[in-house]
Amino acid sequence: MTILGIILLVLFCIISLLLIFLVAVQDENSVGLGGIFGGSSDSAFGSNTSSFLSKATATLLVIFMALSLVVAIVNKSSDAEVEAAIRAEAEADAAAANWASESADETSWVDEAAAGTESAEGAAETVSAQ
Repeated sequence: MTILGIILLVLFCIISLLLIFLVAVQDENSVGLGGIFGGSSDSAFGSNTSSFLSKATATLLVIFMALSLVVAIVNKSSDAEVEAAIRAEAEADAAAANWASESADETSWVDEAAAGTESAEGAAETVSAQ
């Protein structure tokens, strides 16, 4: 299913770019990029250029809309997949919180060594005071 989704997405991008190009090329009273291909005359691609461009744009628009629905359906996640992902993330967060609280409760060997040094110094002072 992943390969089909990738193929449809690439096709969708190609159709999008073609649609953008065709809309930009259309001659709208010599305004826009339509003037590049022949100025104000409609003879750049033949005598029926505006008719051809209009039909091609309409066709690509229908393909674009249908392909967008197909891509959305193919790439749709089911509710069970979404709930499983949310549950897994919550469990990971809970495990991280438990690990952090356990490590905070335990004293490290550095703390124990420091406590041992202090008690040894206190014992030495007590013995020297007697």
